[in-house]
Amino acid sequence: MSIKLAVPCLLLLAGPAAAADPLPAAIAAPGETVVLSVHAEGAQVYECKAGTDGKLAWTFREPIATLLYEGKTVGLHYAGPNWEHADGSAVAAKAAGNAPGATPADIPWLKLEVNAHRGSGVLTPATTVQRINTHGGKLDGACDKAGEFKSAPYSAEYIFLKKG
Repeated sequence: MSIKLAVPCLLLLAGPAAAADPLPAAIAAPGETVVLSVHAEGAQVYECKAGTDGKLAWTFREPIATLLYEGKTVGLHYAGPNWEHADGSAVAAKAAGNAPGATPADIPWLKLEVNAHRGSGVLTPATTVQRINTHGGKLDGACDKAGEFKSAPYSAEYIFLKKG
């Protein structure tokens, strides 16, 4: 009897993991292959600035995050945006597409085109970076004092891809 129960439970566990949802078209990278996939934990940093209407509002300034692979720190993500791997390789990129996060509190998913390489290592062949599965990172509410900084914790997955 316990064997009959175990098999359906195993199938339930395998089912969702085997069938991943396709990425939104705006951030998809058809024909590209994965170089590295990492988990990021950090914060999105905002600055209180006057907008075009003269009113103070939180403006995105920069990300700061630790890149993790299998639970171990393997790099950093910071303003630019830049990603640095512990092996000395690094890339900078510019946004090329976006899709909404899962909730209003989540920063958008992004597709970024690599526009600079430094060093040599695992990130050297990367041509595209995708930011997916974002949680948090958005900062809402009024700001009272120009020049004030606030951060909003976030996590995401960064997928580094290469063409071909």
